[in-house]
Amino acid sequence: MLLLILSAFFLLAAACVIAYAFLRHRRDASIIAQRIALPDGTGMAATKNRSLFVGLGDLDGKLDAEVPRLLDQLGWRSTEQRARYYALQIGVPIAAGLSAAGITAFLTGNGPSLLAIFASAGVGFLLPKRWLKGAVAKRREKISEEVSAMLPLLRMLFEVGMTVEQSLRALSQEGQKILPELSIEFKRVLVRVDAGLDLASELTSMAERLDIDQLNDCVVILEQLIRQGGGAVASLVSLKELFDDRRMTSLQEKVSKLSAKMSGTMVAFLFPALLIILAGPGFVAIFGALSGMNQ
Repeated sequence: MLLLILSAFFLLAAACVIAYAFLRHRRDASIIAQRIALPDGTGMAATKNRSLFVGLGDLDGKLDAEVPRLLDQLGWRSTEQRARYYALQIGVPIAAGLSAAGITAFLTGNGPSLLAIFASAGVGFLLPKRWLKGAVAKRREKISEEVSAMLPLLRMLFEVGMTVEQSLRALSQEGQKILPELSIEFKRVLVRVDAGLDLASELTSMAERLDIDQLNDCVVILEQLIRQGGGAVASLVSLKELFDDRRMTSLQEKVSKLSAKMSGTMVAFLFPALLIILAGPGFVAIFGALSGMNQ
């Protein structure tokens, strides 16, 4: 029975490897066909024959309406990146169900348990979204910290006479190490601006998509500077001071919560030892006196 289960797992792994190689080959062929675009129409026919791996991007918004927004906030906006997530969301429940079937069949010897299979598949379906929410929360936190570091840089660039677009281009090109996440977002905005779209509208849509309070406040000031053409340097200084105050307040809250946790830890672990040291001799004397009375 054990050999049968191991053989099944090895066959499943080999099938996954072969399927991945096949889909990768189909995707590369589709990309080459798009670039060649043969005049006799064969290139266009190959373009229509998309790979199944990229075709998973068609599931965007159909399995879960919240996932597309989370993928946008994570920065996964290409079809291939979204297809990878949906392949993970489909493959993890299947792998979890097969693993549960093999384990229950091996332990019980009476065949796989349907309850364990469905429970494992349900947990496997929820795990990718749980990971996605955690990754989005980390990226949002990084961007909020980068906004505080971006404001002094913007102020210096404005003081030397640069416009908003020139400042954003400088930050996206030269500030990749200081602002890694924001530089990615600014590059995407500038690509759309180069295509002829309005900078203020694209910055607003970026802020709405990411939904970060610090970035929203900064974009409002930048939009005001684009529309009116001045008077935003003082606003940036005031906004930087406001962000510093918010950060100080959040740090104070974290310190207060940490002190409460440390007090609970001290009471749970230090108080019993202190009670034994202080009250131990008294209890020993009392027990000795009581034993003497019994004699």
